[in-house]
Amino acid sequence: MATDPSTPRRPGLLRSATAAVRRWLAGRSTVPSTASPAGYPGDFTGRLVPAYSPKPDGRPDPGEIVWTWVPFEEDHRQGKDRPVLLVGRDGPWLLALQLTSKDHDGYPGRSGRPRWVDIGSGAWDRQRRPSEVRVDRVVRVDPQAVRREGAVLPRPQFEAVARAVADLHR
Repeated sequence: MATDPSTPRRPGLLRSATAAVRRWLAGRSTVPSTASPAGYPGDFTGRLVPAYSPKPDGRPDPGEIVWTWVPFEEDHRQGKDRPVLLVGRDGPWLLALQLTSKDHDGYPGRSGRPRWVDIGSGAWDRQRRPSEVRVDRVVRVDPQAVRREGAVLPRPQFEAVARAVADLHR
């Protein structure tokens, strides 16, 4: 098969696609290679005490929005790369709440309380779309699996999220 010399080549695209197909055919886990070697221990179910301690040191800290792989609730072997708000620690794990730009107003959680808190827009989203934080699911994040820092969430928005989390655990 001849290729058009005017078409730019995308090095690694075929190799990446081939590897994905091989993993799928082999039925292997879709957990990315940056996930913890010990595997995902499951969502955090203890009493969350949110902490705000962002530091401009290039490492992920509570109070920052970062991008990382988040496992699906139904199957922790599968997931999606998405932004999360770091809200605390559990041993070696960071504790995080997932973000979305989809509007969830009017969709209360099982308890009748809001599952999502509006935090506005910020540098974590290139298009500066308004975002919401899901407060009824706390995921554990391996600090080594964080892909990039997005931004520090201003303290007033962080405190609104912390209040919503506390309200769920009353």
